[in-house]
Amino acid sequence: MELPMRHSITAVQSSARPGLCAIASLAMLALAGCQTSTSNILAPIDKAQGSSENIGSLTSVIQSNPRDPEGYNVRGSAYGKAGRYKEALKDFDAALQINPNFYQAYANRALIYRFMGEDARAVADYNRAIQINPQYDVAYIGRGNVYRQAGRLDEAFNDFNRAIQLDTTDGRAYHNRGLIYQARGEHKQAIEDFATAISLQSNAPEPYNGRGVSYAALGDYDNAFDDFNTAINLDGNVAESWANQALVYEHRGDKARAAKSYARAAQLDPKYKPAKDGLERTRG
Repeated sequence: MELPMRHSITAVQSSARPGLCAIASLAMLALAGCQTSTSNILAPIDKAQGSSENIGSLTSVIQSNPRDPEGYNVRGSAYGKAGRYKEALKDFDAALQINPNFYQAYANRALIYRFMGEDARAVADYNRAIQINPQYDVAYIGRGNVYRQAGRLDEAFNDFNRAIQLDTTDGRAYHNRGLIYQARGEHKQAIEDFATAISLQSNAPEPYNGRGVSYAALGDYDNAFDDFNTAINLDGNVAESWANQALVYEHRGDKARAAKSYARAAQLDPKYKPAKDGLERTRG
């Protein structure tokens, strides 16, 4: 249910503030890591998962075995994927009443709290999940994302490191650690982490955008361009990918193609400032 991350090349901004993206000017790129959110434990909205048929089926399972916490946990996840957060919370609460040591339910409830903007409760639930099972990589990654979005990059870095030390196969750990390396200006390390994330989640556009931003920061526009194009091919509805591609066109002096890509980015996200600013620079 994680929301997509932003990795974009924009006007120079401070990387110390949470939610700010990687940046560039035409004369010289000075990039810093960014993302507004994270990748997927659950999809943001999944109508199939939240359909009345699916919910009804899961409800039947619960009715046939009302003392099984897993039934509530699964239905809670389905509610969460459908954006029905209050109902999801009720199910995770029910699962935890039956089994107070159900660490997966704590982590799932924490994710719902995150999307409700209740970060303190989210951290408390992630802490509880880790206390019950110190080997649970998902909880470290989830808590790390809360810390990262709050600008607590050192704590976030430690959590992503811990998940990686646990031999996680979840590409988000490497991706998010790469974002922190990027924010620190350590682009070679960031590129390595994004590459690992890609090897684990090759169909996700976010790590390609992230790696492309770091390539651009090092002046490697050809590899950056390849990564931005791959991100677009994987998902053509991400405004940042088009804006990143546009800035490489702009750097090459191809204003016509740059304007076309900026226009596509602005069409996808009319409020996305880098796209609007880029259009103003390249139109005509």
